[in-house]
Amino acid sequence: MQVVRLSSKNQIVLPKEARAAMHIKGGDELLVVVKDDLTVIMPKPKSYRQALSGAGKGLYEKDYLKKERKSW
Repeated sequence: MQVVRLSSKNQIVLPKEARAAMHIKGGDELLVVVKDDLTVIMPKPKSYRQALSGAGKGLYEKDYLKKERKSW
């Protein structure tokens, strides 16, 4: 874990290890997500569709959709 300092212009420098882990370089866009006391910085996906693909896999039991359709 590394400590970074907020400059007088409200800027930070991401450590080299963090940039390498996120595969980002100068000029890339980042997303900043704030939840209560936690802040997460991550690379902006090139395609949100591709980034979210499969995110819900395993949330519902097998044949859930068929059961829902029958209930209509």
